[in-house]
Amino acid sequence: MAFLSKIRRAAVCQSKVKNDTRELFPKLDTKKQGSPAPPLLLVLFLTCLVTAPLAARTLSVGPGQALRAPSAAAAIAAPGDRIEIAPATYHDCAVWHADRLTITGTGPGVVISDRICQGKAIFVTTGRDITIARLTLEHARSPEHNGAGIRAEGGNLTLRAMRFIDNENGILAAPAPQGTIRIEDSLFRGNGICAPVCAHGVYVNDLAKLTILRSHFIDTHIGHHVKSRAAVTELIDNDIADGPTGTASYLVDVPNGGTLILKNNQLEKGPHSDNPGIAISIGEEGITHPGGNITITGNHFTNDVPTRTVFVRNLSSTPALLQNNTLKGDITPLEGPGTVR
Repeated sequence: MAFLSKIRRAAVCQSKVKNDTRELFPKLDTKKQGSPAPPLLLVLFLTCLVTAPLAARTLSVGPGQALRAPSAAAAIAAPGDRIEIAPATYHDCAVWHADRLTITGTGPGVVISDRICQGKAIFVTTGRDITIARLTLEHARSPEHNGAGIRAEGGNLTLRAMRFIDNENGILAAPAPQGTIRIEDSLFRGNGICAPVCAHGVYVNDLAKLTILRSHFIDTHIGHHVKSRAAVTELIDNDIADGPTGTASYLVDVPNGGTLILKNNQLEKGPHSDNPGIAISIGEEGITHPGGNITITGNHFTNDVPTRTVFVRNLSSTPALLQNNTLKGDITPLEGPGTVR
């Protein structure tokens, strides 16, 4: 495959050198004996070989394809490639090293399950600017009990229409202080464990920003639905619920402070919660992101625990603004600095 990549790069460069030579020297006769063109062409060609990016490809994965599993595509993927995975169940895992990849299912029923790479996750992303869409990642287990659907180790990961089912962590993100993770229209069901260290639906370490939009979290086990150490955490238009059997601790945990925007979410604390006294916790592990703002508006929170629950516990020094939230059940709206309107 490396030899084929060199051929592709040479073909691209051959065409580029011809075009560049015509533009720079329209009157140059490259066929005339003794012309300085050959040395010039050689310099341009070699420069192109070193610097020119390869054209992006589409790699097809599936039964009957040359690439039968996602890991086969990951092994040859180059920056900018698009990987299309056909519906099937793949007992596989993959490490995605290249930047600017798009990895997507071509229809419903693309399931990748039961195996993890590097002792970490079904998908490990080390490249930057990767988009993953329309896949189900399920049953990730590791000896350390933090096996993830995705272990994010690069920067700027976007997830769309994903399903994370019955993993120890749905998503576990390594520190990337300049990086972002954006999750849209996705399902997290039955993730989480504490054995003894806790895993969660989504757990991100130090990032610039975590954004979760229009996604559904349900039936998380013991850990939190969302735990974010990002400088900015945005949760908008989501449904985050324990449900009748979920045993999650917090609905949202922002342990190191920073900016929190929680807007227009449906939130529910279930009767079997492992931490029935608090729904949203801010700053309980020490503040590493001082300042920012805490805005919690337009949410609907239901407490199905038979005892009183604190909706927002704010242990930071940043005042929280709670506005236009609907609270149902035995609830204390706010503990700590802030205003309830």
